[in-house]
Amino acid sequence: MASREEKQTEPFVDIFNEDEAEKSFLLSKPTCFIVFGKPGSGKKTLARKLAQIWKCIFIEALEVIQTNINEETEYGLKCQELLFKGQSISEELVTEMILKKIASPEVAHFGYVLSGFPSLSEEYMTVSQQIDKIKNLNLKPDFLINIKCSDYDLCQRISGQRQHPDSGQVYQRNQWDPNITEKHMKENDQNEEENEEEEQEEETTEDLLMMSEVLHQLVQRPEDFLENAEERLGLYKDIMVHPLEDLMAEQDSQYLIELDGSQKADDLLMDCLFSNYLKMAKNKSYVYKKYICSYCCFIKQGELFRVLSSYKPIAHRYRWRRSRWGRACPVALKEGDIVMGNPNLAVSFLGKMYLLSSLEALKTFMLNPRPYLLPPMPLPPCKVLVFGPPFSGRTTICNLIADKYKGKV
Repeated sequence: MASREEKQTEPFVDIFNEDEAEKSFLLSKPTCFIVFGKPGSGKKTLARKLAQIWKCIFIEALEVIQTNINEETEYGLKCQELLFKGQSISEELVTEMILKKIASPEVAHFGYVLSGFPSLSEEYMTVSQQIDKIKNLNLKPDFLINIKCSDYDLCQRISGQRQHPDSGQVYQRNQWDPNITEKHMKENDQNEEENEEEEQEEETTEDLLMMSEVLHQLVQRPEDFLENAEERLGLYKDIMVHPLEDLMAEQDSQYLIELDGSQKADDLLMDCLFSNYLKMAKNKSYVYKKYICSYCCFIKQGELFRVLSSYKPIAHRYRWRRSRWGRACPVALKEGDIVMGNPNLAVSFLGKMYLLSSLEALKTFMLNPRPYLLPPMPLPPCKVLVFGPPFSGRTTICNLIADKYKGKV
Protein backbone atom coordinates (compact mmCIF):
# COMPACT_ATOMS: atom_id res chain seq x y z
CA MET A 1 0.00 0.00 0.00
CA ALA A 2 2.83 2.33 0.75
CA SER A 3 4.15 2.05 -2.76
CA ARG A 4 0.78 3.06 -4.19
CA GLU A 5 0.60 6.11 -2.02
CA GLU A 6 4.08 7.30 -3.03
CA LYS A 7 3.82 10.54 -4.91
CA GLN A 8 5.38 10.79 -8.32
CA THR A 9 7.86 13.57 -8.93
CA GLU A 10 5.88 14.76 -11.94
CA PRO A 11 2.34 13.36 -11.64
CA PHE A 12 0.95 15.41 -14.53
CA VAL A 13 3.50 15.13 -17.29
CA ASP A 14 2.29 16.01 -20.76
CA ILE A 15 3.41 13.06 -22.88
CA PHE A 16 2.87 15.17 -26.00
CA ASN A 17 5.11 17.98 -24.80
CA GLU A 18 7.54 18.55 -27.64
CA ASP A 19 10.36 19.88 -25.48
CA GLU A 20 10.14 16.92 -23.11
CA ALA A 21 10.07 14.47 -26.04
CA GLU A 22 13.11 16.12 -27.61
CA LYS A 23 15.02 16.12 -24.32
CA SER A 24 14.09 12.47 -23.76
CA PHE A 25 15.48 11.53 -27.16
CA LEU A 26 18.69 13.53 -26.72
CA LEU A 27 19.32 11.76 -23.41
CA SER A 28 18.37 8.32 -24.72
CA LYS A 29 20.83 5.57 -25.63
CA PRO A 30 21.01 4.59 -29.32
CA THR A 31 20.12 1.02 -30.23
CA CYS A 32 23.21 -1.20 -30.54
CA PHE A 33 23.60 -4.70 -31.98
CA ILE A 34 26.25 -7.40 -31.94
CA VAL A 35 26.20 -10.31 -34.38
CA PHE A 36 27.69 -13.71 -33.51
CA GLY A 37 28.07 -16.88 -35.53
CA LYS A 38 30.44 -19.51 -36.84
CA PRO A 39 33.03 -18.60 -39.49
CA GLY A 40 31.30 -18.23 -42.86
CA SER A 41 27.79 -18.03 -41.39
CA GLY A 42 27.18 -14.58 -42.89
CA LYS A 43 27.78 -12.35 -39.84
CA LYS A 44 29.41 -9.56 -41.82
CA THR A 45 26.79 -9.55 -44.59
CA LEU A 46 23.89 -9.45 -42.12
CA ALA A 47 25.56 -6.79 -39.97
CA ARG A 48 26.23 -4.55 -42.98
CA LYS A 49 22.65 -4.82 -44.25
CA LEU A 50 21.24 -4.28 -40.77
CA ALA A 51 23.37 -1.16 -40.30
CA GLN A 52 22.12 0.24 -43.61
CA ILE A 53 18.47 -0.28 -42.71
CA TRP A 54 18.75 0.78 -39.08
CA LYS A 55 20.86 3.84 -39.99
CA CYS A 56 23.63 3.04 -37.52
CA ILE A 57 27.40 2.52 -37.76
CA PHE A 58 28.76 -0.78 -39.07
CA ILE A 59 31.86 -1.83 -37.11
CA GLU A 60 34.07 -4.69 -38.28
CA ALA A 61 37.84 -5.22 -38.30
CA LEU A 62 38.48 -4.77 -42.04
CA GLU A 63 35.99 -1.91 -42.27
CA VAL A 64 37.65 -0.07 -39.38
CA ILE A 65 41.13 -0.60 -40.83
CA GLN A 66 40.08 0.68 -44.25
CA THR A 67 38.34 3.72 -42.74
CA ASN A 68 41.41 4.69 -40.69
CA ILE A 69 43.68 4.31 -43.72
CA ASN A 70 41.39 6.40 -45.92
CA GLU A 71 41.10 9.14 -43.30
CA GLU A 72 44.86 9.02 -42.61
CA THR A 73 44.41 8.87 -38.86
CA GLU A 74 47.20 7.98 -36.47
CA TYR A 75 46.06 4.36 -36.51
CA GLY A 76 45.71 4.45 -40.29
CA LEU A 77 49.28 5.65 -40.76
CA LYS A 78 50.51 2.84 -38.50
CA CYS A 79 48.57 0.31 -40.55
CA GLN A 80 49.97 1.69 -43.79
CA GLU A 81 53.51 1.53 -42.45
CA LEU A 82 53.07 -2.11 -41.43
CA LEU A 83 51.51 -3.06 -44.77
CA PHE A 84 54.27 -1.32 -46.75
CA LYS A 85 56.81 -3.38 -44.81
CA GLY A 86 54.92 -6.56 -45.68
CA GLN A 87 53.89 -7.12 -42.07
CA SER A 88 50.43 -7.97 -40.75
CA ILE A 89 48.42 -5.60 -38.57
CA SER A 90 48.54 -6.76 -34.94
CA GLU A 91 45.44 -7.82 -33.05
CA GLU A 92 46.22 -5.20 -30.42
CA LEU A 93 46.08 -2.40 -32.99
CA VAL A 94 42.85 -3.74 -34.53
CA THR A 95 41.20 -4.04 -31.10
CA GLU A 96 42.19 -0.48 -30.19
CA MET A 97 40.68 0.82 -33.44
CA ILE A 98 37.43 -1.07 -32.85
CA LEU A 99 37.08 0.17 -29.27
CA LYS A 100 37.89 3.75 -30.30
CA LYS A 101 35.26 3.56 -33.04
CA ILE A 102 32.66 2.37 -30.53
CA ALA A 103 33.54 5.37 -28.33
CA SER A 104 33.33 7.87 -31.24
CA PRO A 105 30.74 10.71 -31.35
CA GLU A 106 28.87 9.34 -34.36
CA VAL A 107 28.38 5.96 -32.66
CA ALA A 108 27.15 7.72 -29.50
CA HIS A 109 24.41 9.25 -31.68
CA PHE A 110 23.55 6.58 -34.25
CA GLY A 111 24.48 3.36 -32.42
CA TYR A 112 26.40 0.45 -33.94
CA VAL A 113 26.24 -3.04 -35.39
CA LEU A 114 29.36 -4.95 -34.29
CA SER A 115 30.56 -8.02 -36.16
CA GLY A 116 33.64 -10.21 -35.84
CA PHE A 117 34.33 -9.30 -32.21
CA PRO A 118 35.26 -11.28 -30.19
CA SER A 119 37.62 -12.82 -32.74
CA LEU A 120 39.08 -16.31 -32.89
CA SER A 121 42.59 -14.92 -32.63
CA GLU A 122 43.85 -14.81 -29.05
CA GLU A 123 47.12 -13.14 -29.93
CA TYR A 124 46.31 -10.03 -27.88
CA MET A 125 43.36 -11.00 -25.65
CA THR A 126 41.61 -14.27 -24.92
CA VAL A 127 37.99 -14.72 -25.94
CA SER A 128 36.88 -14.30 -22.32
CA GLN A 129 38.81 -11.03 -22.06
CA GLN A 130 37.23 -9.77 -25.29
CA ILE A 131 33.77 -10.60 -23.97
CA ASP A 132 34.60 -8.74 -20.75
CA LYS A 133 35.42 -5.71 -22.94
CA ILE A 134 31.97 -6.00 -24.50
CA LYS A 135 30.32 -6.19 -21.08
CA ASN A 136 32.17 -3.07 -19.90
CA LEU A 137 31.40 -0.89 -22.92
CA ASN A 138 29.74 2.45 -22.20
CA LEU A 139 27.36 1.66 -25.06
CA LYS A 140 26.47 -1.94 -24.32
CA PRO A 141 24.75 -3.96 -27.07
CA ASP A 142 20.97 -4.01 -26.73
CA PHE A 143 20.44 -6.98 -29.05
CA LEU A 144 22.53 -10.14 -29.40
CA ILE A 145 22.00 -11.83 -32.77
CA ASN A 146 23.25 -15.40 -33.05
CA ILE A 147 23.37 -17.04 -36.51
CA LYS A 148 23.08 -20.81 -36.23
CA CYS A 149 24.16 -23.14 -39.02
CA SER A 150 25.30 -26.76 -39.26
CA ASP A 151 28.99 -27.54 -39.75
CA TYR A 152 28.31 -29.48 -42.96
CA ASP A 153 26.39 -26.61 -44.61
CA LEU A 154 29.09 -24.13 -43.59
CA CYS A 155 31.91 -26.29 -44.94
CA GLN A 156 30.08 -26.68 -48.24
CA ARG A 157 29.43 -22.95 -48.42
CA ILE A 158 32.99 -21.90 -47.54
CA SER A 159 34.68 -24.44 -49.83
CA GLY A 160 32.41 -23.25 -52.66
CA GLN A 161 33.52 -19.63 -52.44
CA ARG A 162 35.68 -18.08 -55.15
CA GLN A 163 37.30 -14.64 -55.28
CA HIS A 164 37.97 -12.25 -58.14
CA PRO A 165 41.63 -11.23 -57.66
CA ASP A 166 41.25 -7.70 -59.09
CA SER A 167 38.09 -6.54 -57.33
CA GLY A 168 38.28 -8.77 -54.25
CA GLN A 169 34.62 -9.71 -54.76
CA VAL A 170 33.70 -13.11 -53.32
CA TYR A 171 31.22 -15.28 -55.24
CA GLN A 172 29.23 -18.24 -53.94
CA ARG A 173 28.98 -21.55 -55.77
CA ASN A 174 25.54 -20.77 -57.18
CA GLN A 175 27.06 -17.70 -58.85
CA TRP A 176 30.04 -19.28 -60.60
CA ASP A 177 29.34 -23.01 -60.99
CA PRO A 178 28.36 -23.51 -64.68
CA ASN A 179 26.02 -26.38 -63.87
CA ILE A 180 24.03 -24.29 -61.40
CA THR A 181 24.07 -21.08 -63.45
CA GLU A 182 22.89 -22.85 -66.60
CA LYS A 183 20.10 -24.45 -64.61
CA HIS A 184 19.01 -21.03 -63.34
CA MET A 185 19.07 -19.58 -66.85
CA LYS A 186 16.88 -22.39 -68.15
CA GLU A 187 14.42 -21.92 -65.31
CA ASN A 188 14.28 -18.19 -66.00
CA ASP A 189 13.58 -18.80 -69.68
CA GLN A 190 10.79 -21.27 -68.88
CA ASN A 191 9.13 -19.02 -66.32
CA GLU A 192 9.56 -15.77 -68.26
CA GLU A 193 6.11 -15.92 -69.80
CA GLU A 194 4.38 -16.98 -66.60
CA ASN A 195 6.05 -14.59 -64.21
CA GLU A 196 4.68 -11.05 -64.07
CA GLU A 197 8.01 -9.51 -63.00
CA GLU A 198 9.68 -9.81 -66.39
CA GLU A 199 12.12 -6.93 -65.82
CA GLN A 200 13.53 -8.54 -62.70
CA GLU A 201 14.07 -11.83 -64.56
CA GLU A 202 15.86 -10.03 -67.39
CA GLU A 203 18.19 -8.40 -64.87
CA THR A 204 18.89 -11.81 -63.29
CA THR A 205 19.71 -13.28 -66.71
CA GLU A 206 22.02 -10.34 -67.48
CA ASP A 207 23.82 -10.87 -64.16
CA LEU A 208 24.39 -14.51 -65.01
CA LEU A 209 25.74 -13.56 -68.43
CA MET A 210 28.11 -11.04 -66.84
CA MET A 211 29.31 -13.72 -64.43
CA SER A 212 30.24 -15.96 -67.36
CA GLU A 213 32.78 -13.34 -68.46
CA VAL A 214 34.75 -13.45 -65.17
CA LEU A 215 34.49 -17.17 -64.43
CA HIS A 216 37.97 -17.95 -65.71
CA GLN A 217 39.49 -15.29 -63.40
CA LEU A 218 38.07 -16.60 -60.12
CA VAL A 219 40.43 -18.29 -57.66
CA GLN A 220 39.97 -20.19 -54.41
CA ARG A 221 41.53 -18.64 -51.34
CA PRO A 222 43.60 -20.86 -49.02
CA GLU A 223 41.25 -20.25 -46.10
CA ASP A 224 38.37 -21.56 -48.22
CA PHE A 225 39.91 -25.01 -48.70
CA LEU A 226 37.72 -27.67 -47.11
CA GLU A 227 40.34 -28.81 -44.60
CA ASN A 228 41.04 -25.23 -43.51
CA ALA A 229 37.33 -24.50 -43.11
CA GLU A 230 36.92 -27.59 -40.93
CA GLU A 231 39.90 -26.51 -38.82
CA ARG A 232 38.42 -23.03 -38.25
CA LEU A 233 35.07 -24.50 -37.23
CA GLY A 234 36.81 -26.84 -34.80
CA LEU A 235 38.73 -23.92 -33.29
CA TYR A 236 35.47 -21.96 -32.95
CA LYS A 237 33.88 -24.80 -31.01
CA ASP A 238 36.90 -25.16 -28.73
CA ILE A 239 37.45 -21.56 -27.66
CA MET A 240 34.37 -19.51 -28.64
CA VAL A 241 31.18 -21.49 -28.02
CA HIS A 242 31.17 -21.71 -24.22
CA PRO A 243 32.05 -18.03 -23.50
CA LEU A 244 29.40 -16.90 -25.99
CA GLU A 245 26.81 -19.23 -24.47
CA ASP A 246 27.53 -17.68 -21.05
CA LEU A 247 27.14 -14.19 -22.52
CA MET A 248 23.84 -15.08 -24.19
CA ALA A 249 22.59 -16.75 -20.99
CA GLU A 250 23.05 -13.44 -19.16
CA GLN A 251 21.12 -11.54 -21.85
CA ASP A 252 17.41 -10.88 -21.46
CA SER A 253 15.73 -13.50 -23.66
CA GLN A 254 13.52 -10.94 -25.41
CA TYR A 255 16.65 -9.20 -26.71
CA LEU A 256 18.37 -12.39 -27.88
CA ILE A 257 17.65 -13.27 -31.52
CA GLU A 258 18.70 -16.61 -33.00
CA LEU A 259 18.51 -17.02 -36.77
CA ASP A 260 18.77 -19.90 -39.22
CA GLY A 261 22.01 -19.35 -41.13
CA SER A 262 21.04 -21.70 -43.95
CA GLN A 263 18.80 -18.98 -45.42
CA LYS A 264 19.83 -16.41 -48.00
CA ALA A 265 21.22 -13.11 -46.76
CA ASP A 266 18.05 -11.13 -47.58
CA ASP A 267 15.80 -13.75 -46.00
CA LEU A 268 18.05 -13.76 -42.94
CA LEU A 269 17.75 -9.98 -42.68
CA MET A 270 13.98 -10.02 -43.00
CA ASP A 271 13.77 -12.77 -40.39
CA CYS A 272 15.85 -10.60 -38.09
CA LEU A 273 13.90 -7.38 -38.68
CA PHE A 274 10.47 -8.92 -38.33
CA SER A 275 11.13 -11.04 -35.28
CA ASN A 276 8.78 -10.26 -32.42
CA TYR A 277 11.56 -8.91 -30.26
CA LEU A 278 12.90 -6.46 -32.79
CA LYS A 279 9.36 -5.33 -33.62
CA MET A 280 8.99 -4.26 -30.03
CA ALA A 281 12.09 -2.04 -30.23
CA LYS A 282 11.04 -0.73 -33.63
CA ASN A 283 7.64 0.38 -32.36
CA LYS A 284 9.29 2.27 -29.50
CA SER A 285 12.18 4.00 -31.18
CA TYR A 286 12.76 3.15 -34.82
CA VAL A 287 9.63 4.77 -36.26
CA TYR A 288 10.45 7.98 -34.42
CA LYS A 289 14.05 7.73 -35.57
CA LYS A 290 13.17 6.95 -39.17
CA TYR A 291 10.70 9.75 -39.76
CA ILE A 292 12.23 12.47 -37.62
CA CYS A 293 15.82 11.93 -36.62
CA SER A 294 17.26 10.72 -39.91
CA TYR A 295 16.35 13.80 -41.91
CA CYS A 296 19.64 15.65 -41.69
CA CYS A 297 20.12 17.34 -45.06
CA PHE A 298 22.27 20.00 -46.70
CA ILE A 299 20.44 23.06 -48.01
CA LYS A 300 22.36 25.06 -50.62
CA GLN A 301 19.80 27.77 -51.37
CA GLY A 302 19.22 31.14 -49.80
CA GLU A 303 15.47 30.82 -49.43
CA LEU A 304 15.77 28.36 -46.59
CA PHE A 305 12.19 28.30 -45.33
CA ARG A 306 10.65 28.11 -48.79
CA VAL A 307 12.77 25.08 -49.67
CA LEU A 308 12.39 23.21 -46.40
CA SER A 309 8.67 23.97 -46.04
CA SER A 310 7.90 21.46 -48.77
CA TYR A 311 10.84 19.07 -48.31
CA LYS A 312 9.95 15.70 -46.80
CA PRO A 313 7.39 16.75 -44.19
CA ILE A 314 7.57 14.29 -41.30
CA ALA A 315 3.80 14.21 -40.85
CA HIS A 316 0.65 15.59 -42.42
CA ARG A 317 0.54 19.41 -42.19
CA TYR A 318 3.82 19.34 -40.25
CA ARG A 319 6.63 21.56 -41.54
CA TRP A 320 10.24 22.18 -40.67
CA ARG A 321 10.48 24.99 -38.13
CA ARG A 322 13.01 27.42 -36.78
CA SER A 323 14.75 26.19 -33.64
CA ARG A 324 15.37 28.17 -30.46
CA TRP A 325 18.92 28.76 -31.72
CA GLY A 326 17.59 30.97 -34.51
CA ARG A 327 20.49 31.84 -36.81
CA ALA A 328 23.17 31.19 -34.17
CA CYS A 329 25.52 28.25 -34.74
CA PRO A 330 24.96 25.58 -32.03
CA VAL A 331 28.58 24.38 -32.16
CA ALA A 332 30.01 27.88 -31.72
CA LEU A 333 27.49 28.68 -28.98
CA LYS A 334 28.53 25.58 -27.06
CA GLU A 335 32.13 26.84 -27.17
CA GLY A 336 31.07 30.24 -25.80
CA ASP A 337 30.97 32.28 -29.02
CA ILE A 338 27.97 33.84 -30.75
CA VAL A 339 28.48 33.21 -34.47
CA MET A 340 25.69 33.52 -37.01
CA GLY A 341 25.26 30.43 -39.18
CA ASN A 342 25.39 30.20 -42.94
CA PRO A 343 22.07 29.32 -44.67
CA ASN A 344 24.05 27.22 -47.14
CA LEU A 345 25.13 25.04 -44.19
CA ALA A 346 21.66 24.31 -42.84
CA VAL A 347 20.74 21.00 -41.21
CA SER A 348 17.30 19.74 -40.26
CA PHE A 349 17.10 17.61 -37.13
CA LEU A 350 14.06 16.59 -35.06
CA GLY A 351 11.91 18.73 -37.34
CA LYS A 352 13.84 21.94 -36.69
CA MET A 353 16.50 23.86 -38.59
CA TYR A 354 20.00 24.66 -37.41
CA LEU A 355 22.46 26.91 -39.22
CA LEU A 356 26.14 26.04 -38.90
CA SER A 357 28.90 28.59 -39.24
CA SER A 358 31.57 26.50 -41.01
CA LEU A 359 32.15 23.18 -42.73
CA GLU A 360 34.06 21.96 -39.69
CA ALA A 361 31.15 22.87 -37.40
CA LEU A 362 28.76 21.19 -39.83
CA LYS A 363 30.80 17.97 -39.81
CA THR A 364 31.00 17.99 -36.01
CA PHE A 365 27.26 18.58 -35.66
CA MET A 366 26.38 15.87 -38.18
CA LEU A 367 28.49 13.29 -36.32
CA ASN A 368 26.61 13.83 -33.07
CA PRO A 369 24.28 16.81 -32.51
CA ARG A 370 23.21 15.75 -29.01
CA PRO A 371 25.91 17.56 -26.95
CA TYR A 372 25.06 20.86 -28.65
CA LEU A 373 21.28 20.65 -28.10
CA LEU A 374 20.97 19.38 -24.54
CA PRO A 375 19.80 21.84 -21.85
CA PRO A 376 20.67 24.47 -20.77
CA MET A 377 21.51 25.21 -24.42
CA PRO A 378 20.90 27.57 -26.08
CA LEU A 379 22.37 29.74 -23.38
CA PRO A 380 24.01 32.89 -24.81
CA PRO A 381 27.41 33.42 -23.18
CA CYS A 382 27.82 36.44 -20.94
CA LYS A 383 30.92 38.49 -21.75
CA VAL A 384 32.29 40.83 -19.12
CA LEU A 385 34.99 43.45 -19.64
CA VAL A 386 36.92 44.55 -16.52
CA PHE A 387 39.05 47.66 -16.85
CA GLY A 388 40.77 50.12 -14.57
CA PRO A 389 44.13 51.76 -13.81
CA PRO A 390 47.27 49.67 -13.26
CA PHE A 391 47.44 47.68 -10.01
CA SER A 392 43.73 48.25 -9.35
CA GLY A 393 43.00 44.49 -9.09
CA ARG A 394 41.67 43.83 -12.59
CA THR A 395 43.26 40.36 -12.83
CA THR A 396 42.02 39.35 -9.36
CA ILE A 397 38.47 40.45 -10.15
CA CYS A 398 38.56 38.61 -13.49
CA ASN A 399 39.71 35.39 -11.84
CA LEU A 400 37.05 35.63 -9.14
CA ILE A 401 34.26 36.22 -11.67
CA ALA A 402 35.50 33.38 -13.87
CA ASP A 403 35.68 31.02 -10.90
CA LYS A 404 32.20 31.97 -9.72
CA TYR A 405 30.45 31.64 -13.08
CA LYS A 406 32.66 28.95 -14.68
CA GLY A 407 33.98 31.33 -17.30
CA LYS A 408 37.26 31.91 -19.06
CA VAL A 409 39.62 34.83 -18.51
